[in-house]
Amino acid sequence: MTDGPTSRPPAELLAALRSGDLRTLARAISMAEDGADGAVDLLQACRAAAANQTRALRIGVTGPPGAGKSTLVDRLIRAFRQEGKTVAVLAVDPSSPYTGGALLGDRIRMQSFAADEGVYIRSMASRGASGGLAASASAACAVMAAAGRDVILIETVGAGQTEVEIAALADVVVVVLVPGMGDEVQSLKAGILEIADIFAINKADLDGAGRVEAEILAMQSLSAAQPGQGTPPWLPPIVRTVATTGEGVAELMKQIERFARSSETAEGIGIGNGRDLRAALRSQQPGLQSKLDHIGIAVRSIADARTFYASLGLAIAHEETVEHEQVKTAMLPLGETRLELLEPTTEDSTIGRFLARRGEGLHHIAIRLRDIEALFDRLRAQGVRLASERVRTGAGGHRYFFIHPESAGGVLLEIVGDSANSEAAE
Repeated sequence: MTDGPTSRPPAELLAALRSGDLRTLARAISMAEDGADGAVDLLQACRAAAANQTRALRIGVTGPPGAGKSTLVDRLIRAFRQEGKTVAVLAVDPSSPYTGGALLGDRIRMQSFAADEGVYIRSMASRGASGGLAASASAACAVMAAAGRDVILIETVGAGQTEVEIAALADVVVVVLVPGMGDEVQSLKAGILEIADIFAINKADLDGAGRVEAEILAMQSLSAAQPGQGTPPWLPPIVRTVATTGEGVAELMKQIERFARSSETAEGIGIGNGRDLRAALRSQQPGLQSKLDHIGIAVRSIADARTFYASLGLAIAHEETVEHEQVKTAMLPLGETRLELLEPTTEDSTIGRFLARRGEGLHHIAIRLRDIEALFDRLRAQGVRLASERVRTGAGGHRYFFIHPESAGGVLLEIVGDSANSEAAE
């Protein structure tokens, strides 16, 4: 039996990844997803390797449930393979709020590529993470990119208007809509419609496709007419598709490449560097820069607290032990954010000492921001008192640091990012 990834040095793992070994790719992603020993070193090596090779084009496919995202992704895989490009797919499926399990059905729906070594498909449970992605999606993409895949297709959960996390991870975001949505287009306007680089009206052979297109055009005209904004640097094109037959997929491919190559707002941007263009576009949308990620609550026993929160209709979606922090955590989805219950594994841990001094209660508030590495350096230079000596990497490749209550209005403030944020700023 061959050694597992955790017993092999990062350089050896990278060599196996680059050779196209799908088993190593699968195990390396599991290693990053689970936060296993050596995961941090592996991810650092993957990012360093990616910086010295042609950048993988990351395409996010998002939209409401039932829009046909999986079928459309299947067609895109075929189109890229016809161009001779290698493809990796990350399909995120929703986790049950009761059991924490997930069907992971996207991989089942794409079985026709099982014998094609140029296609690697990975299903991943959301594990209670908000925003349509799994917490370790960024880490998985980093491993896929280091493996030399030309294209990475990222299919989100399909949760609705809050699926905006994909904007920070993908080079190109395709928002998939379907006829019959009616006023639902307006309800989605405040979320995923605002992060679209391309609109795909799927199932366009059904009645109502024209109405959906008219709704999008009306929304775009209102946005362009806002005082002081001028003409948007990129007006997302609208492509009608019928994924079951492949109709419109060629045009969708053309628009994806057009966006990736666009130099209309960022001179010299080429294919594979779409994230640089995205950074320029997102800078005009401050609302996408930050969000409340979670509220941390220190408890003596997660098992005891579970009963109380269940009486409020809140169920634990994901539990794990973070060894280097000496804490057990449990995440409870709450609308667009989460509650994080924190139980110490030792009395001498940070949470253990907190409970001894103050008892159970609010421990910290976590805000998700982009480019936290630069923010950390800027705050330290400004003399802000930090409770972290550096930006740390947690399970799944997430990056975080703490701001001392003295500088944050009396509350411990956690700043959360992920590996995609630091990549976007490079």
